[in-house]
Amino acid sequence: MRRFIEKEVRPHVDEWEQAQQFPRELFRRCGALDLLGLKYREQFGGTNAGVLYEAVLFEELARCGSGGVAAGIGAHVAIATPPINDFGDQAQLQRWLAPAIKGEKIVALGVTEPSGGSDIAHVQTMAGRQGDAYVVNGAKMFITNGVNADLVVILARTKPEGGHHGLSLLVVERGTPGYTVGRKLDKLGWRASDTAELVFQDCRVPVENRLGEENNGFKMAVANFQWERLWIAISAVASAQRSLELAVDYASNRVQFGKTLTSMQVIRHEIADMALRIEQARQLTYYALWLHSQNLPCTKEVSMAKIAATEADVSVADRALQIHGGYGYMMEYPIQRAWRDARLGPIGAGTNEIMREIIAKELDL
Repeated sequence: MRRFIEKEVRPHVDEWEQAQQFPRELFRRCGALDLLGLKYREQFGGTNAGVLYEAVLFEELARCGSGGVAAGIGAHVAIATPPINDFGDQAQLQRWLAPAIKGEKIVALGVTEPSGGSDIAHVQTMAGRQGDAYVVNGAKMFITNGVNADLVVILARTKPEGGHHGLSLLVVERGTPGYTVGRKLDKLGWRASDTAELVFQDCRVPVENRLGEENNGFKMAVANFQWERLWIAISAVASAQRSLELAVDYASNRVQFGKTLTSMQVIRHEIADMALRIEQARQLTYYALWLHSQNLPCTKEVSMAKIAATEADVSVADRALQIHGGYGYMMEYPIQRAWRDARLGPIGAGTNEIMREIIAKELDL
């Protein structure tokens, strides 16, 4: 995985960042290398290797030098295809999962809406049943892969009075009348990933495109939360490690007042603190990953790992940028991109404020 990233991905990330999009051929290449179905069944093109192999994928993607590239491939694997794999019937798996594993179809997950982020129980996108179809009206916001997705798994309200008991998962395919990309979003970080607002206006989605039972979408949507948060945590640790390496490399070669920065005690101590924080986050993340891989309770540990890893990533990137000084603000120095990309970590996959609330509940507070 690391050889692939260093040879075929990292040399192109500057170009893709400038274009604010990486080519969809990268999905096909990852599919050809069996990287998009590491935990999926062989009958649909997966390798059934398991979640630990997928964790390696996330780690190495995060070291490619572009949070957007890591997010685009990662979202396809970590959050968009799991609902299809977990709740799709045989026909749906063959129709959607198999080509997604090959990288022939790009999949997005559409849960977040303009009116609210983390509170998915209050989804307002409506999907009224009319014969053999649902008529969908509403919008989704901050959807990774939303511009180029061939299909998007959306959470919609199929029973207006049902609260979180009235939501369903629907698969909306590109080209469906009434489904449009409202706009491609211009972002602080993750610039190489296409992030979109999606709009549904009297969009007719066949009933056969529903995943699982009607009005059971909330449970299906939250079923993958722990893995989504682990994806973010694993990626954040690897990203922080790369920021540290950039800082060490720069400080070892930067001469001020006749000596390198690493010969200064204050810089050495700063770097030591950065390494300490990364290792603390890594060990907590690996522990949460182990619990998850063994199907053991891990809600509290995953929430802790997500906080520790993403906040370490932000802190280390910021301190690495400070070590770079004025050069850190220059586009040709990758630390400025790492600094921008890191900031989404405490926001995505449930904000860190929500993670702290989850931890408090797990402690019976």
